[in-house]
Amino acid sequence: MQQPDFWADQTRARQISAQHDELTQELAEFKSLEKETNDILELAVADQLEKDVNLREELEKIYWQLSKKLEDFEFKKLFSGEHDESNALLAIHAGAGGTDAQDWAAMLRRMYLRFAESRGWQVEVLDESKGGEAGIKSSLLKINGRYAYGFLKNEAGVHRLVRISPFDAEKMRHTSFALVEVLPELPEVVEIKIDPKDLRIDTFMSGGHGGQSVNTTYSAVRIVHLPTGITVTCQNERSQSQNKEQAMKYLRAKLWQMAWGQQQEQKRELRGEYREAAWGNQARSYVLQPYKQVKDHRTGYEDTNPEKVLAGDLIKFIEARLKQLTAQEK
Repeated sequence: MQQPDFWADQTRARQISAQHDELTQELAEFKSLEKETNDILELAVADQLEKDVNLREELEKIYWQLSKKLEDFEFKKLFSGEHDESNALLAIHAGAGGTDAQDWAAMLRRMYLRFAESRGWQVEVLDESKGGEAGIKSSLLKINGRYAYGFLKNEAGVHRLVRISPFDAEKMRHTSFALVEVLPELPEVVEIKIDPKDLRIDTFMSGGHGGQSVNTTYSAVRIVHLPTGITVTCQNERSQSQNKEQAMKYLRAKLWQMAWGQQQEQKRELRGEYREAAWGNQARSYVLQPYKQVKDHRTGYEDTNPEKVLAGDLIKFIEARLKQLTAQEK
């Protein structure tokens, strides 16, 4: 940042400045933790600790608070992926099952919104298709926060819900499915070549929350990448150009993921490893009836309080998966 020509490339300069701010904040948090730890150690060795019960109780409280902060720093060591620090693009698609599946997709969206809120992240709805009676058919969220992709990338896969359907007059037990996709928001420096000739761009009337232009102008954008058949849409920005820009970011991320997946598949073949169907595999089951349990089928981690998990308490599932993958890499 001290170089005279630092601002010559403003896009790159903004990215580096943002990274500098994030690292400065993380360093400040670590220094604060270090100071608090030293302070509690000085108090702990003081003679009055043995005599003062209130002081001892206060120190125990501070100790557990510091332990939690230290766990957060240890947790970040699990993020080793190239784009783990990036913002995340998270898409939810209702599976077969009509209203029940669409309601389940909306429940998952609410779960991820609450998880993002608990971490202080900002969320933008880039595209959404409402269900006929309830819920959503699909939703695309942009989650802005450091390590958002690192935290959420292993949420990708099929999520299964078992419950007594609120839409069934006979109160029968139903099983619903939804697919979650998670992609990084790629920085501009990541080169993904897209030939404009390979794109079909359609515009249509937006039905989202983009302001006064919604339902009055053709501001929504759908882009089809003809060689791969990948289709992306964005309709919640105010203008057609803004929607096109966001849709292109989503397309770049999907093409990057496809190329990355092919590379991983080639590595597995060379090593002779078992190849899992990443999008076909069931990631997690949420059972509300006849018993209560959330189980991750990849790690085996379970929680008997699905209401808590659906309220956004995902950290133990995320940690278990990251530790599993770290152990496999070793």
